[in-house]
Amino acid sequence: YLCLQTLARLSFTLTRTGGRADHGIDLLGHWHSPSLPYPLRVLVQCKALRSKPAPALIRELEGIYAGAPAGWRNGDTTIAVLVAKRQATKGVREALRRSRVPVLWVMLEDLAEGDGYVEAEEEMGRVRQILWNAKVIGLGIEGLGVGVRYLSPSGKRVDGGEVEKEVVLTWKGEPWEPVVAEKRVDDEEEDKSSGL
Repeated sequence: YLCLQTLARLSFTLTRTGGRADHGIDLLGHWHSPSLPYPLRVLVQCKALRSKPAPALIRELEGIYAGAPAGWRNGDTTIAVLVAKRQATKGVREALRRSRVPVLWVMLEDLAEGDGYVEAEEEMGRVRQILWNAKVIGLGIEGLGVGVRYLSPSGKRVDGGEVEKEVVLTWKGEPWEPVVAEKRVDDEEEDKSSGL
């Protein structure tokens, strides 16, 4: 649920798919970019890595297209997303750059891991890194960028006190506040046409 909840704040609408025959796909759905009038399809892998991530993760991610539903198998119209609790290493960043398919890397921090307690209404995950390759840009996300938002320890905007930060998406240089929806009508139409 941590990946699903955190990505929803970045305008992803996702469905859990995990299971024995999931072909490495944990979440399946759409990403609503402000640069496009339609959502992009996404295949998501969530990794709780204990050690430094290796470039092999990107190669593994490229292989998930084979097990995807029919509408999601095309690397020209679908983004493979890897969500991890560790920052991308130099080797991972290079593998991401060289990848033949659109790849998005999201590093998130599990806020419940610190003291094990997060109030129900508070966010469970905080984005710490977002990277994408040129293939993602080629899908039409020009104008979308990454920036930093400074927060207080409670996760609220800074009003004084200790300052923390979170990585956020920007649109044409300004912080982008995506509309978070449980399920959008265009997603439901897409799901019906692809057999989900």
